[in-house]
Amino acid sequence: MLDDAINKARGKSVTVHAPGTVANMVCGFDVLGLALNDPYDIMTIQLIEEPTVVIHNVDSYGLPVEPQKNVAGVALLEMIERLHRKTGFDITIEKRIKPGSGVGSSAASSAGAVVAANHLLGNIFNNNELVQMAMFGEKLASGVKHADNITPCIMGGVTLIRSIMPLDIISVPSPPLYVTVVHPQIEVRTEDARQILKKQILLKDAIRQWGNIAGLVAGLIKSDYELIGRSLEDVLIEPVRSILIPAFAEVKAKSLEAGALGGGISGSGPSIFMLSKDEATALAVENAMKDVYAATGIAYHTYVTTVNTQGVKIVK
Repeated sequence: MLDDAINKARGKSVTVHAPGTVANMVCGFDVLGLALNDPYDIMTIQLIEEPTVVIHNVDSYGLPVEPQKNVAGVALLEMIERLHRKTGFDITIEKRIKPGSGVGSSAASSAGAVVAANHLLGNIFNNNELVQMAMFGEKLASGVKHADNITPCIMGGVTLIRSIMPLDIISVPSPPLYVTVVHPQIEVRTEDARQILKKQILLKDAIRQWGNIAGLVAGLIKSDYELIGRSLEDVLIEPVRSILIPAFAEVKAKSLEAGALGGGISGSGPSIFMLSKDEATALAVENAMKDVYAATGIAYHTYVTTVNTQGVKIVK
């Protein structure tokens, strides 16, 4: 059956859009994430006979083309291992999500690659298996296998990763949400941002964090915007990581003044995201963000988008 799927895929190609993501969602470090409609990477993949991965980059980021050094490459190498067949992949990647931006650049490459390859093969792997393979890319990027970017990228919407071993993923329903993101044009490496975190935390802080995570999930499920806003608080990670992001406190304060429900660091930064109930508020938040960064002299880029409920999209 697998050999038939491989034979059918010979000579064919598939192109996907792999979305950016917001990991952690403030209080849910490594366990919560959501997919964005903008930005996204574009990837095209086809089968080759040799059991290896050939990578073509058509962007200006200069990422490695050696598969063992590329997040999409290592994810596809893991798929090749699981196929137990003499076949490989040729992949062309146009990155529109800047590496080190904090909106899931490495996850988009890893997840987009395995979803595209799986589609080419007739969807022989399930979502959990795809997440497991894509996490090899995240390990290369950050030194740790984490799924809070990978999972929403593949499945869409808001996802909760209850456990990595064994993998246990829950899709969390949510009300309509607008997402405003500002990306100061500096790089914060995920691996570096992890190294500065505290190794021990106070029990009272842990209890507060657990309450916020539970409140956020409950608020999303109940479409309770006020509860969502109250729960977007991080007493563990943000106080440490925010020092890496210029003007973070001012951006957050001005965004809340503009009507945002709340928000914080996107992934490991430097991007900052804010959730809003409607588009008008999201645009007002964008203007507030622009005002802050225009005064700093730091180059920046903003997005006003919505939650992507589909995940990686097959476009042709």
